Amino acid sequence: MQLLLLCLVATSAFAWPNSYQSDHIPSLAVRQQALNRLVFHLTEPLSDATLKATAASFNPVADTSIYKDGGVAAQHLVDEMNDHRLLEQHHWFSLFNPRQREEALMLFDVIMNCNTWEAALSNAAYFREHMNEGEFLYALYAAVIHSEFGKGIVLPPLYEVTPHMFTNSEVIQKAYSAQMTQHAGKFKMEFTGSQKNPEQHVAYFGEDIGMNVHHVTWHLDFPFWWKDSYGYHLDRKGELFFWAHHQLTVRFDAERLSNHMNLVDELYWDRPIVEGFAPHTTYRYGGEFPTRPDNVNFEDVDGIIRVRDMIIHESRIRDAIAHGYITSKDGSHINIRNVEGINHLGNIIESSVYSPNAQYYGALHNEAHIILGRQADPHGKYNLPPSVMEHFETATRDPAFFRLHKYMDGIFKEHKDSLPPYTKEQIGFPGVHLKSTTIEGQLETYFEDFEFDLRMAVDTSEIVGLVDVSTYVSRLNHKEFAYNFEISSDSGEVHAVVRVFLCPRRDNNGIIFTFEEGRFKCIEMDKFWTKLNAGDNHIKRKSSQSSVTSPDIPSFSKLIHDADAAVASGSDLHLEEFERSCGIPNRMLLPKGTTQGMEFALVVAVTDASEDSQHDSLEATEAHAHAQCGVIGETYPDHQPMGFPLDRHIPDERVFLHSGNVGYTIVKVFHKE
Repeated sequence: MQLLLLCLVATSAFAWPNSYQSDHIPSLAVRQQALNRLVFHLTEPLSDATLKATAASFNPVADTSIYKDGGVAAQHLVDEMNDHRLLEQHHWFSLFNPRQREEALMLFDVIMNCNTWEAALSNAAYFREHMNEGEFLYALYAAVIHSEFGKGIVLPPLYEVTPHMFTNSEVIQKAYSAQMTQHAGKFKMEFTGSQKNPEQHVAYFGEDIGMNVHHVTWHLDFPFWWKDSYGYHLDRKGELFFWAHHQLTVRFDAERLSNHMNLVDELYWDRPIVEGFAPHTTYRYGGEFPTRPDNVNFEDVDGIIRVRDMIIHESRIRDAIAHGYITSKDGSHINIRNVEGINHLGNIIESSVYSPNAQYYGALHNEAHIILGRQADPHGKYNLPPSVMEHFETATRDPAFFRLHKYMDGIFKEHKDSLPPYTKEQIGFPGVHLKSTTIEGQLETYFEDFEFDLRMAVDTSEIVGLVDVSTYVSRLNHKEFAYNFEISSDSGEVHAVVRVFLCPRRDNNGIIFTFEEGRFKCIEMDKFWTKLNAGDNHIKRKSSQSSVTSPDIPSFSKLIHDADAAVASGSDLHLEEFERSCGIPNRMLLPKGTTQGMEFALVVAVTDASEDSQHDSLEATEAHAHAQCGVIGETYPDHQPMGFPLDRHIPDERVFLHSGNVGYTIVKVFHKE
């Protein structure tokens, strides 16, 4: 392993293949190798000889014909750089800082406007040497996700590229000591806090590095700053914002119940923030992440956001729900008392560029992250750096994140409850009968140790080599299982979508939730398309096939090894399984159980998919994580509202339980200590 990384550092280790100089997009192996080398030891100068030479000789504005916009974006960024207006290197970066976000998007604009792979790579190499590392990394990762040049590339795991954001400072210090003394080490990372803190019992969820990657990647896939002029429309972005964060919240609630804790309470602007948080993490440059004590009252953040602004914006949004319409910038009304309403509501609550009236409705979600994160130093007295709430990769570490999103969930639920309940006809699927649903294998969770590399956390030296330093942390996993569905069809071939939900059955006092109480607490486990033939159909669906989850990303060292080997041999690089980082980790699909077995209601609905234009391709392929992460650049595959048919008020549960296409089964999830 050390030899591999040392080869990467060696100045003569790499030469571009001929495809680098051509106008067509090179092979995946070549592009993956280039990305690996661009983000390798991000805080140090480029180590690859070819990239370094490109960065030294390339002039971004010498030939503007290489850009779709005639070099406008490149000229703007170069002018800002020459005027010394860009953030210096070796400084923290936060997307919630408007100027820093603007600078990162300047580079994103440049890369997105490149006509060729060579132009994109040359700009990336050049600005890698001249821009702040955090701004560069954000722009590069966003461009890889949204540019045609990035198709197929796997983003190296952020917890190995920028380990300071994911690793406790105690472990980082041990890694530094190991490198300085040249003694390899593997160090255990504990979750923050102590057993005196009740929130410690569920820290494994919010601090899980796979869950952190899912959250930050979702916001890269569906950024609030996205404009359709970048190339395409982000279909149902506002609704996806609601659904992805709603699912994070209900999963957190399920974990709390399995640890004998009450459901998370929502935030109130006029009440104290009950839980404090001590991150035990530090920036690579810029000091420690701020700590927030218990029971802090919200204060205005000087010059940025006032508490009364949050209350006013919330009031205007709730008024829109009550009236059934949003008032757009020009004063016209946008009806939200329909299936599209949740999408409009998500756009104004976040708010994104898609918001029809950001000036009036504000940016409740984004401003909430800032005001909540700044409560350790609201007046800037101590000049503290941003908190964990001001980074998407760290936000879920703070228990207040889930209180914030329970608050947002309440607003979304208010809208959903204002819509008419689904009728028997809307829920039903004439001629299709779900006869039974059984589980193959035991539903059992357990904790395991996971090790990841910390070598990107330490500085290299020409005098001494890199030593192996890593950390390992306990993480949740579960045994593989499968669903067996027995479905009959009275007619010929029909297209169907199978929707699977797992719903906590009891509260922390052991009281059974009613169907109406429980339906907004349901975890989406899977959603897949299938063809039903006339007569009986047996369908087996493995837990690893879930459209909600993504597999573990290969380690950075493996991505380096595989890409280098493929380029050297001229062979293909197959990383299709890992192309998307957005998605609940496969191993966290099943919520933690209890030793006695925690009761859940398994709700399955088989619904008509004939209106889903993409059902043929969805039946033939497995698109990882599309249920909560969509399909980049394409229409969301499901024509029904997200969460259907459990997303609306249920006045009479018999409408569900008497539908032949809906199944309701009680299952138990066990946990092995």
